[in-house]
Amino acid sequence: MKKVLSKIMTPLAKAWASVSAFYDKKIAKHVEKVKYALSHNFIIRRVGLKLTLFGFIKIDITRRRREAFYGYIFILLWIIGFAIFTLYPMFYSLYLSFTEAYYSLETGVETTFIGFTNYLNVFRSQTLLPLFATYIGKMLISVPLIIVFSILIAVLINNPIKLKGFWRTIFFLPVVISTGPVIAELNNQDATSIPSLEDSTLIVFISENLGPWIASPVEAILTSMLLILWYAGIPILIFLAGLQKIDGSIYEAAAIDGASPWDRFWKITLPSISPLISVSVIYIVVSMSLFVESGGILDLARSHMLVGAPDSTFWFGYGYAATIAWVYFLLMVIIMGIFILILSARRKEKN
Repeated sequence: MKKVLSKIMTPLAKAWASVSAFYDKKIAKHVEKVKYALSHNFIIRRVGLKLTLFGFIKIDITRRRREAFYGYIFILLWIIGFAIFTLYPMFYSLYLSFTEAYYSLETGVETTFIGFTNYLNVFRSQTLLPLFATYIGKMLISVPLIIVFSILIAVLINNPIKLKGFWRTIFFLPVVISTGPVIAELNNQDATSIPSLEDSTLIVFISENLGPWIASPVEAILTSMLLILWYAGIPILIFLAGLQKIDGSIYEAAAIDGASPWDRFWKITLPSISPLISVSVIYIVVSMSLFVESGGILDLARSHMLVGAPDSTFWFGYGYAATIAWVYFLLMVIIMGIFILILSARRKEKN
């Protein structure tokens, strides 16, 4: 075996030595010249641990800055993609929201600056305001509902039960199903609702005795209860991961001191996973807001991009659609901020 390996390695070693000698004699000096030219020119000049940019910007090369530079090099491709495909469209849509924009086959998108007219038209609209109110009410009710449901299921799964991995898969399966056209088709077929709730007198009582600003979001939640609970898949996994990080000796010490399971939940479990609630709130609000339902805000914004003409009395175009999207985005940020402020205030009170 040694003889076979020596027969194989000897030619390889000779070939590597010849390649190294060729590199040292013919290529190395040219590579050094290129390195010197790249580090000593009118833009960049490096002397020791001093870097000079454009002749007057002087930067000390430290270990932390060197590591940061290499880190940015590694994520440079992502930064370029983010700037081209996310940042630029985002600011361009913000610009369109202040314009009257339409598409022409000859010149492309033509814009006329109109200031805050689109925003005023959005808040004057008799169609959008009820949709925004329904969205706000639905979020304020459904997000705490999903959080409570997710915590309860995570606590139950975290107990020493059989088939724990199976139950994790069962509760995560709706996350896979509720993406793409599958959930849209299920929603169109009313497969995401509970028939007993839709046919109950509770819906009729709410619609007849409460105002539309309260009745609309409550009805939307009750008629799409299954769809709302489907968003609990990711939060369940988040809370389950947090629960598994809690040291079991803490529960044992509390039990020895006479703490009941209810006390242990409020004094140990909930404070330990409270930082994860903010992460779950952000995920739930974003995922529910991005769901395009028929007749919803995003569906209405998409239709306004295709309906109307520049000479119509009330123009619905790219600018108006971008305005709806930005108002919707601001509402989403405000709702997330409200929940996070409430959670932060409660944590400060406990501390």
